Amino acid sequence: MTELGPDSWPPAPITTERLVLRASEARDRTAFVELFSSPEVGVHVGGARPRDELDRAMPEVPGQRHGLFVIALDGAMIGMITLDRRDAERPGHLRPEGGEAELGYMLLPEAWGQGYAAEACAAALDWFAGACPGEPVVLGTRTANDRAMRLAAKLGFTEVERFEEYGAEQWFGVRHSVTPSG
Repeated sequence: MTELGPDSWPPAPITTERLVLRASEARDRTAFVELFSSPEVGVHVGGARPRDELDRAMPEVPGQRHGLFVIALDGAMIGMITLDRRDAERPGHLRPEGGEAELGYMLLPEAWGQGYAAEACAAALDWFAGACPGEPVVLGTRTANDRAMRLAAKLGFTEVERFEEYGAEQWFGVRHSVTPSG
């Protein structure tokens, strides 16, 4: 499966009004452990992982991979955004062979409800539209996640289908490429 965006990763940091989307750094390790061990976050992503297990397994600089942006507020990580190719084995696709660009995001609970997810996702989508012109982006979320459903609509995703996955009804939508906003 081909990677998304430019061959060299990461791109230059992306700055929004309040946030910076950047590559992961060693100082983000604690926030990654918090994110993946959080029971509040875990409800939306199939469960939290044990903190001690994460602490042992987490690399010194986690999240160093193509397609992952750290969301930073005042220099500190508050979440992450991923742009990956959707696995062909999963339900929900625009084309039979799969591999669509898929947006994912997770924020620490203390960052919820302040518009950071919308701001960061919009910036990542603008970047992607410039890096991969004309390529649509898909997003999947549990229909029970009202906040994620509202954010998908706000970002311009439209429903393609619904299906069962991970023991819950999932919403699957697409956002067709638009010209970057600035």
